[in-house]
Amino acid sequence: MLITRFPAETVKYTEFPEKQNVLDREEPKEPPMYENLSQVMCQLYLTLPTLDVAQHKTPEFTKMNPMQKVPVMQHNGFVLTESDAILKYLATNFNVPEHWYPRHPERRAKVDEYTAWHHMNTRLHASRVFIYEVLMPRMTGQPTEPAKLEKALKELEKTLEKLESMFLRRQAFLCGDDITLADLLAICEVMQPLGAGRDVLKDRPRLQCWRSRVQSALKCSFDEAHNVLYRLRDKATAKL
Repeated sequence: MLITRFPAETVKYTEFPEKQNVLDREEPKEPPMYENLSQVMCQLYLTLPTLDVAQHKTPEFTKMNPMQKVPVMQHNGFVLTESDAILKYLATNFNVPEHWYPRHPERRAKVDEYTAWHHMNTRLHASRVFIYEVLMPRMTGQPTEPAKLEKALKELEKTLEKLESMFLRRQAFLCGDDITLADLLAICEVMQPLGAGRDVLKDRPRLQCWRSRVQSALKCSFDEAHNVLYRLRDKATAKL
């Protein structure tokens, strides 16, 4: 879950009525993910949206995205889905620091390499732990079968090992010495299990240092983006 900032007067998100978040039933509602932004600095949210379980199936939403999934971006009549594609589109079309999505072919290719790998590895396995430990128990009122959770955690451990050995072996960030879109996508996922009070990086110093570097680069936006996770973590640890 995270927020990064792009200067863009013309990027707009379609506004939907605010709904209750299944992850945050007892807390004040978060602002909608979809906002009409007129200020110069456009906030792009990579976060769990404040959507009712059926809000993404409304005719208005379906008209924009027939897949009925989030996120979706609308820019001057151009509609785009998938966080990876949206990030790259914004970084390519607006005046953002070059390090986010480098223009140099080889450096850009390394970002593309990670993002292609990301979906079936970091995202798949970290989000599965989040679903089993946080989302499903809140939706069903029942804990996940221990065997399922154990298997998901083992798969996530394999992915974390690859993050360290393949992407962080000799560099500060996943794709080099500067933060890129790859780091934004990855940090969103590895932070998710924190919603159950589980820090999956606690025994991995290299990944901990990487997380600290990402946090330093993003400054206050890092904590702002993970506010819901922090509240979920505090609830989970209070029950122990």
